Amino acid sequence: MLLGAIADDLTGATDLALMLSREGMRTIQTVGVPPKDFDIGDADAVVVALKSRTNPAAEAVDMSLAALEWLRASGARQIIFKYCSTFDSTAKGNIGPVTDALVAALGTDLTIVCPAFPANRRTVYKGHLFVGDQLLSDSPMRHHPLTPMTDSSLVRLMAAQSGLKVGLVEHATVARGADAIRNAFEEARQRGEGIVVIDAISDQDLRVIGKAVADFPLITGGSGIALGLPDNFRRQGLLPEADTGGAFTPPSGRAAILAGSCSEATRGQIRQAIEAGLPALKLDPIAIAEGRLTVDEALQWALAQTQTTALLYSSAEPQDVLAAQKSLGQEKAGEIVETFLAMTAIGLRQGGVRRLIVAGGETSGAVVGALAPAALYIGPEIDPGVPWTVTLGDEQPMALALKSGNFGAPDFFLKAWEMLK
Repeated sequence: MLLGAIADDLTGATDLALMLSREGMRTIQTVGVPPKDFDIGDADAVVVALKSRTNPAAEAVDMSLAALEWLRASGARQIIFKYCSTFDSTAKGNIGPVTDALVAALGTDLTIVCPAFPANRRTVYKGHLFVGDQLLSDSPMRHHPLTPMTDSSLVRLMAAQSGLKVGLVEHATVARGADAIRNAFEEARQRGEGIVVIDAISDQDLRVIGKAVADFPLITGGSGIALGLPDNFRRQGLLPEADTGGAFTPPSGRAAILAGSCSEATRGQIRQAIEAGLPALKLDPIAIAEGRLTVDEALQWALAQTQTTALLYSSAEPQDVLAAQKSLGQEKAGEIVETFLAMTAIGLRQGGVRRLIVAGGETSGAVVGALAPAALYIGPEIDPGVPWTVTLGDEQPMALALKSGNFGAPDFFLKAWEMLK
């Protein structure tokens, strides 16, 4: 293994694994920290998918350190801590505490923060994170039910979470190339900074930054930061030019969609799917909590849709999410839906569903945790950051598309199936 990655949720891990695979690294994604004797085969990169984004910070740190220990024992030469390109976090973490812990464990004196992913219109300029043309704080992320983002300054956000001094490398420096960035890193060290936010507004910026951090033990950011890393190993003679066009053979069987994300993008995808005629069942967390809607009832409805793809969704408008949280409690409302969808996924598999789209990072983590594959093989890209995958180590393999709530075009739920024909 050359590169090891720790991702704070499942869809983010898949997004990163796709990026590395596309850049020529033989990549597998594990679900949780593998056992010590787990065989990675000929993988150049391994992405360990955790479910640590919204856990208590101490728990997220412990999970991340366990992943780091396994990756280092398996030979990883460089570590990426991957989080969402919209920097999903609370005022207390978990990005800052996990970064601090990894910095200490690796004994490094400087790392970077760069969640930019220009292909999905996430850019960093003057230290501020943009979602399309909007500051993060003005974007729909300000309404996120678990991690509402009301500040766009990554320097402020990271400084509030981390015990390390946080600085900034601006785009004017990035535009001058890798040597200029390395000089800026040395100046940051002289100022006593342990973390620097770094601007990036294009894929070319990310490739230049990747070259500049070739000797960093730890890199943090979104999946875009991995764009320039494989070439570092090629320059060292450790990674050949690889054929990334491997065969992808999805299992045959019935199809379904489970959507738990309440993001604007996922809500739009649901609307378009319904308008196109997909049968849909809305899952109300209050009805679930009161026993008026059961998993068996949802499964009976879904499995009765024999001629088309069944869509089950709990996604709701911000005001409806707030009403459910007020009635049930913020954590309880999310937990009820995640558990319901995870149990539904198990029932769908038992009912012959072998092709499943899951929308939402927390939802994907719950569903894959319930299905419990050992790892995922990364297949073709549906939309930027979202590939089809096939479960590994299962008697009944499934094709899974695990979509971050914010990702995907409006027709994502419709066009994804075309790639499996």
